[in-house]
Amino acid sequence: MAGDRASVALRELLLTTKDGDWGKESPERGFVPYRVIRGTDFPGVRTGDTKSVPVRYLSEATVHRRTLIPSDILLETAGGSPGRPTGRSLLITEKLLSSLDLPATCASFARFLRVDPSKAVPNYVYWYLQYLYASGQMEEHQVQHTGVARFQYTKFAETAQIPLPERAEQCAIAHILGTLDDKIELNRRMNETLEAMARVFFKSWFVDFNPVRAKAEGRDTGLPRHLADLFPDSFEGSDLGEIPKGWRASVLGDEVTRCGGQIQTGPFGSQLHASDYVADGVPVVMPKDLLQRRVSALSIARVKLSDAERLSRHRLQEGDIVYSRRGDVERHGLIGSRETGWLCGTGCLLVRLGPEWPSPIFASFTLDRPETRAWVVRHAIGATMPNLNTGILACVPIVVPSDKLLRSFDRIVQPLADRVVAGDAQIENLVTLRDTLLPKLISGELRVKGAERFIGGSS
Repeated sequence: MAGDRASVALRELLLTTKDGDWGKESPERGFVPYRVIRGTDFPGVRTGDTKSVPVRYLSEATVHRRTLIPSDILLETAGGSPGRPTGRSLLITEKLLSSLDLPATCASFARFLRVDPSKAVPNYVYWYLQYLYASGQMEEHQVQHTGVARFQYTKFAETAQIPLPERAEQCAIAHILGTLDDKIELNRRMNETLEAMARVFFKSWFVDFNPVRAKAEGRDTGLPRHLADLFPDSFEGSDLGEIPKGWRASVLGDEVTRCGGQIQTGPFGSQLHASDYVADGVPVVMPKDLLQRRVSALSIARVKLSDAERLSRHRLQEGDIVYSRRGDVERHGLIGSRETGWLCGTGCLLVRLGPEWPSPIFASFTLDRPETRAWVVRHAIGATMPNLNTGILACVPIVVPSDKLLRSFDRIVQPLADRVVAGDAQIENLVTLRDTLLPKLISGELRVKGAERFIGGSS
């Protein structure tokens, strides 16, 4: 257990630590370009997205003291918010640094820690900091300063005592948790690829109208004959601009009614109280659970089956679309087979496309188009916090091809979407496993047998 492990103050494990430097926005004599990683970049950078990391110019005379190397740890020291305290950490890897076109450092309101590898395994120290953050212990070192949450690093470094098991076990813990992280990231990338493939079809057929343009110009569409025949060979004017001949310039409400569906508001607060939520029961989809056109179950709320049955008109069916009713109103989630029977939660709107609707994924991609998202935001009610209602959603403009074409699109793209859903479920299971193992491994409640074989696997 943790009691048989020596504990060492964090500051005693470090070779060096430096505050970040925001640098200058434009080049000057004696300054060199660097990528500067901010606390707000941590989530994206952790998943390999470095596009948002800005370029700044740092003093050539001092930059060598702040240049990041593999196994450095970044610690966010400002910028927390309610429900998300500051004190997040990020492990710098060789893969991350190689993905950047410039040397890297951290921005102001962040600090980098360089662990002495002769005293502790750096990756183990990183996971211990992750454990402190996940368990809420970082909040003890957060204060409000001029309206901004600040992390008291100096006090933290003096008081933080890190239990150090044998080096072999440090390597084993870092290896196990890092392997789970790598698998999560691999699945995310696979899902991004599958999503991109589906979007290529959607954009080519229903945004750029490539098959229609090809036929109008007498060119080969590149599609099998049975698919090419489903596209018209000319365009016509409409209220929504030029669209393929025979397609409908319509609104969401009319199409839902045509297909036997409806648009309705989720249960009101008077129907579902805070006291109704339980640890194990029927999941309830809230606005926070709507991510990238899908539903995340990582922090989903639940109610008893009796409450779900009481609110049966709000139970979800495959092919439904759930919208956030207030705040980030452009966000929605397409309901799949996994979410069938779950409950549409308070703060949401339910779009039931209807049994005759030929392709739910087409509807989801259409509603996710930048033009459609912008339309929803523009027409939302409320200056302080945007709000949606059923009337606004019913008026969302859409261009609708023939049902036969949509069914063909669905047969091609739905298998890709199914693989994404399966990948999401595996990611959620891996995240749950990682987050369950983290405190048990760090505390010593769970020990790793044969840990010696992991020596050298984690720096």
